Order: sequence, then C-alpha cells, then structure tokens
Amino acid sequence: MRDTDRQTVGCAVVGAGWWGTEAHIPAIIRHPRATLLAVQKRTREAAEKVAEDFGVPFACTTLDEVLAVAGLDAVVISSTPNAHYPQAMAALEKGCHVLIEKPMTMTAAQAEQLLHVAEKQGVHFLISCPWHYTARNIEARRLIQTGALGQLKMISVLMTNFCGGLYRQQPWEELFGDGDAFESASAPYQRPGRESYSDPAVAGGGQIYCQVSHVAAHLAFLTGARAIEVFARFDQGGTQVDVYDTLNIKLDNGALVAIASTGATMLSERNYEVRIYGEQGMLHMELWQGTMAYHDGSGKVRSYPALDDSSAYPIHAPAQNLIDLILGEAENGRQMFLGAMAMDVIEAACTSVATGRNVTLP
Repeated sequence: MRDTDRQTVGCAVVGAGWWGTEAHIPAIIRHPRATLLAVQKRTREAAEKVAEDFGVPFACTTLDEVLAVAGLDAVVISSTPNAHYPQAMAALEKGCHVLIEKPMTMTAAQAEQLLHVAEKQGVHFLISCPWHYTARNIEARRLIQTGALGQLKMISVLMTNFCGGLYRQQPWEELFGDGDAFESASAPYQRPGRESYSDPAVAGGGQIYCQVSHVAAHLAFLTGARAIEVFARFDQGGTQVDVYDTLNIKLDNGALVAIASTGATMLSERNYEVRIYGEQGMLHMELWQGTMAYHDGSGKVRSYPALDDSSAYPIHAPAQNLIDLILGEAENGRQMFLGAMAMDVIEAACTSVATGRNVTLP
C-alpha cells in the first residue's frame, strides 16, 4: 500500500486526554507531512481548549463530527478502553487508517472483528506499543526469528510500573512522586481521569489491561508466536481492579512463559526485565533502561549500549509510524495482529482467574 504522491496526511485524535496530549498530538504536530485537523473531547469547552492550545482547526465532541471533517485520512484513538471498539469500528468503516491505544478492545472477539474490517477496507490499523520501535527490540526480534537462539524454550518477564495510584484514584501529585521517571518531570498538560483506570466497566481491568497488554503484545512481536494455554492469578490490592498479576503461558512454538507484573512498585524503581532462553543462546533485556545482552552457545556475551530515555520508550513512534505507512515510507509490521494476540492472553487470564483453571485457546 503506497501513496507516494500524497503531500500530507490529515489526522484526528479521538480522546484527547492525558496520553493523547502527551504522546499522539505532539507526534502528529512534529511530523513534517502531517496535519492535525481535529481533536475530540466529551465536552465542547474541553475540546475547544485543546484545539486552541495546540492550533487545531476543529474541536469535536463526537466521533461523527470527527469523521465528517474534510481531508481526514487517519484517526488516533486514545480514549478509555470501553470506547475503543465502537470508535475504531466506525473509523475503519469510514475508510480511515487507525492507530488504537492499548488495550486494543475489551474482548478478544471485538479485536478479531476490527482486524476483519481493517483487512476488508485495505487500511493500516496499528496498536500503540512504543517498545516495538526501539533499536534493541528490533534487534532482539531479528536474533530470535533468524534462529540465533535456536529453539525457544523459556521466557521470564518482570514488568512493574508506577501506575498503582491510578488504580486507587490518587491525585497526580501522589501518582509518580519525584523519581526519575519521565512522568515525574512535570505536571502533564492534562491529568488522567480518576475513573479511567480504576473502574472495570471503563478500563476492563487494572494491570492486566493497562500493562500486561504491553507484555503480551511484546512477546508476540519478538517471537511471532501465539498463546495456546494461560493460567493466571490476580490480587486486587484493595481496589476494584487487579494490581498484582502472575501468568503462566505456553506458546504455540512450545516455549513456556512466566509473567509477574504489578502497578504498585515502590516509586524508587520500576522494572521491565525480559529473559529469553533458547537451546543455543539467550537474551537478557531491561526495556525501561534500553539495555540488552546476547549470550551465544559458546559463552560469548555481546552487550549493547543503553538507550537514552526517549529512545528506550519512544512515545511518539506509533503515531509517526502510522503517518509514514500512509505516505508509503514505511513497512507495515502487522501491529494490529499483535494487539489482537494480546487480547487473547488478557481474556484467557481473566477467565483463568474467574474459574481457577488453566485456559486452552483455540
């Protein structure tokens, strides 16, 4: 799908809240061949404020208003998870290219339906996972998929983040403290809604939807494999949603996966450690720090230099990639399938917790 004669890409951001204004709006504005035509918020006053502050022509309160804007090519959906499916479906059916925030949807069936419509319409459809665009993860995937590790046998993931306060509806000042994380650097343009992460009807769940969605999509990105069995346990930590999660997964390539994840880590440290073991080599990664070491079968170790913060977690990359795809200046990495594969894991984990049983996926 190439459109090399196109001069600019007309974009809109639906759900121009905390992450929409933190990541996606700046990414579009900074792209030399993109134009941000419209932003959407639930109230007219809020929409007009964002539009005025970022120099956007159209301030909208509904998706119908957004889709009626002339010259619109692409829609970025960064609303709450309960709105993802109907908004993405409407945009895809209109023929727009779509970037959707994680989690992709509330259910695996909804994700599959969106895939079907996107393929039928012949448009680009991406899930917003910044880690997939880092130099370390691209190299890790190359090593795995070219056989440098041999047959994959085991993967261990420890993923923690400073989002426990979101699940407890804490004010911004208490969420991230004064640590080294980029979220702590300054108060954002917009603060997250108090119920956006704490109400299961809005967010789907806590850590499993908010953060394990990253982990599950990342595993699919690295390995190209799908989960065929999932066993999970959650602890809600006194909230309405899961805060401490453990998952045991079997992939269709035979690899065994163990995931431990929480949003309630102490503000002094967060982790995203991925250790991948094959019969002929292994990879040790720390995604927050942008580090990686490859150990080959002879015992030699290749350590890669650490990435800086913006390169280790490139929050602007997904929206910029969508624009480049539309312009014909990038290759489609089939990110939409990774989002759907993550939804398989999320839904199976929730079912496992509810039933106390191992869940086998078709």
